[in-house]
Amino acid sequence: MENKFENIPKELFEFAQLDEVLHDKKMDTKARGYFADAFLRFKKNKSSVVAAIIIAFLILFAIVSPIVSQYTINDKDIVYQNFPPYIAGMQEKGHGFFDGSKVLGSQNELSLDKWKAVAKETGMDPVIGIVGTEEVESKHRGQTIVSKYYKVKINQYYAVGVRSMTLSYEEFADIQRFQDETGIQVLYPWVEAKDIEGITDVSVWYQVQDAKGTPLKDADGNWIPAYSSNSELEGAPYTSQRIAGDPGTWIYSARKSGAVSCRLCYYNYYIYKNGYEPHYLFGTNVMGQDMFMAIGIGARFSLVFAVIVSAINLFIGTIYGSIQGYYGGKIDLVLDRIADVLSGLPFIVCVTLFKLHLGQKVGMVPSFMFAYVLTGWIGMAALVRKQFYRFKGQEYVLAARTLGASDRRLMFKHIFPNSLGTIVTSCALVIPGVISSETTMAYLGIVDLSSFLGTTMGTLMAQGQSVATTSPHAMIFPSIFLSLLLISFNLFGNGLRDAFNPSTRGMED
Repeated sequence: MENKFENIPKELFEFAQLDEVLHDKKMDTKARGYFADAFLRFKKNKSSVVAAIIIAFLILFAIVSPIVSQYTINDKDIVYQNFPPYIAGMQEKGHGFFDGSKVLGSQNELSLDKWKAVAKETGMDPVIGIVGTEEVESKHRGQTIVSKYYKVKINQYYAVGVRSMTLSYEEFADIQRFQDETGIQVLYPWVEAKDIEGITDVSVWYQVQDAKGTPLKDADGNWIPAYSSNSELEGAPYTSQRIAGDPGTWIYSARKSGAVSCRLCYYNYYIYKNGYEPHYLFGTNVMGQDMFMAIGIGARFSLVFAVIVSAINLFIGTIYGSIQGYYGGKIDLVLDRIADVLSGLPFIVCVTLFKLHLGQKVGMVPSFMFAYVLTGWIGMAALVRKQFYRFKGQEYVLAARTLGASDRRLMFKHIFPNSLGTIVTSCALVIPGVISSETTMAYLGIVDLSSFLGTTMGTLMAQGQSVATTSPHAMIFPSIFLSLLLISFNLFGNGLRDAFNPSTRGMED
């Protein structure tokens, strides 16, 4: 048989290190701890890193937005309710967003005249533009009538125009001083309903042809003012600046039971009351609150509440589960049956009962938290129990027991630290569950925490749902915030779970 090794050169069989003494070489790399190794693995999970950045941004938003907002939770405007996002001056810049705009359909010529009348009187034109027209044919006594309708984009803040308000004599005089100091016209001449065909719409300041409010114009097409000059009606003397065209006889208020009724431009009245123009980055809700600030307030509570509940459940679950897992036997059997009984209690029933009975004694928030803690620790206890069963038979635990370590030291110095990664990961995944559950309870009206906080995320979404078709921003902004928060927490928790998984330690992608 042919020897297949006979052609191999002899030099290949020589010793490579014949005269050298071999020693162990010092490792060039540093030892890497458990958490450092977990952090490196976490960084390789791009989706979890992005989620962590989003969570940090949302937490920062919740902290900062109520601070930087010029409004507080108690600032509620009864006129600017469910108004769209608005920043003063954006309409003139033509950016198309933050201009307080809303598109109204089926507007006829009379409606356009009313917008023009607001612009004529206040100098603030509500009409941003006409975005569409439609002609509708109808039959009337055998004749075909073509009606033209418009789809108009308006600035809702300007469209409020002039409103009727009852003021005290002191406030009426104070507004006059404000006008003289700033040059901003707040008060406008009084109009009697009888002079405008009995129309009660205070925005009608011009003479009309009929009860519909069709403007009556002069030969040059100009509006004819219908301001009252009846001094017998005047409620308080008016000594401040007057609007253009005032002959000096128009009255600016009417007497009303120890006060005065007057017409005022609400946009300028807002400036008088607050010292600045309206500024609602996310618009307003049904209560007239600033959504930018309200979302921050609601998010603060959701985050803090979820973290506190998770921490309490971690504390209770760790102690309960460690006792179960370490001792086992009858102790484990008894404690497990207790957990089974508690886990069978419906959560909504617990929340409702605590709200009705415990809430009157300790407050809504503590009773709500107690409902979560009553059964929330059970899952954590089961996880800790499983980890203790996993590690209590390891060699290092047996060695420590042989050296005389107490049960307490074995449980919390040797077994628990090795289970910490899994437990922390579970806590990170519990937080979005608590936030989602708390928001759902408030959204459904099962609990109402607005009296304690002013508002919550669930309350904002419930309010936004009722006006979702007319004011979609009231529902969109809280929903986007909550969706980003929950999705990011879940991705972040999944990244932690993979990073702390001992089976993947040292693995490279």
